[in-house]
Amino acid sequence: MFKLFFLIIVLLLSFQAVAKDNAVEKTGMVLVPAGEFIMGSNKVDEKKKSVGFGNVKPWYVDEHPKRTVTLAAYYIDQYEVTNQQYREYVRKAEYKPPTQWIESGYILGMKMNMVSELDVQRLRKLVSKVFKLDIDTREMNKEQLLDAIKTRLAYMDMLPVTYVNWYDANAFCKFTGGRLPTEQEWEKAARGNAGNEFTWGNTWKAGMSNTGEEEWEDGVAPAGSYKTDISAFKVIDLAGNVSEWVDGWYQSYPGSDYKSEDFGKLYKVIRGAAWGREGHYAISLFQRGAYRFNLEPQSTHADLGFRCAKGAS
Repeated sequence: MFKLFFLIIVLLLSFQAVAKDNAVEKTGMVLVPAGEFIMGSNKVDEKKKSVGFGNVKPWYVDEHPKRTVTLAAYYIDQYEVTNQQYREYVRKAEYKPPTQWIESGYILGMKMNMVSELDVQRLRKLVSKVFKLDIDTREMNKEQLLDAIKTRLAYMDMLPVTYVNWYDANAFCKFTGGRLPTEQEWEKAARGNAGNEFTWGNTWKAGMSNTGEEEWEDGVAPAGSYKTDISAFKVIDLAGNVSEWVDGWYQSYPGSDYKSEDFGKLYKVIRGAAWGREGHYAISLFQRGAYRFNLEPQSTHADLGFRCAKGAS
């Protein structure tokens, strides 16, 4: 295995990035019109379920109070940023790739010309040991092995990028002409003007988003796989698949009487449930559009990604 990773590193060291002045292609934003929406909640964990589930943070209290917020019009990505978009950014901005791309083999998509020059034995090891494809490579020729690698890479292209910290996500959005959405923008995109409990409405239903109940090869599903996880503004995958970085620090809401030592400029907010977040027993809580979670900005996780936003004016 060490020799395989050494081979990958050698290929990467030979990589020559293209010029920085080429913009990353960034399409697929939807317009969220200006106006009022319902943000936050007044819910109370009357039965103390959070204690039973072992949660450190009490349920709902950092969402208080429920209130009306007015926002200017803005655009937000309809889908989470994908590996393919982020790979294009890595090439053109000469930015560091997620370290997990080496382990998964995805980084080799940037050097397929050199991969194509490898002999059959090395290609067989890449297929089985790095890409971990469940196929018998013993009788496969070079063309078949390369096709298997390209098929796997094409599938990984469609997955939301993960293992990116807040700084990585923020840099990507700025490079592509946008920014990370604010908490208010993210929540309006998820809940609509009426403040729906979930992206699809006010009644929880199983299987509406990717929260780990269904098995996907990588845990995460290709962006847009759950057409049921769609908000009133046609934004997809806000209730599941990967949790998402937003711009703001984890602070109390205006008018809240809840105090927490985590408030301040210590943690960034993430929004939305994810395929690996906290377990299936509480997915209805985490899928709610008002739910807030916080992490240190340098954190990276297999189920944490992002999407971008920008002003409409």
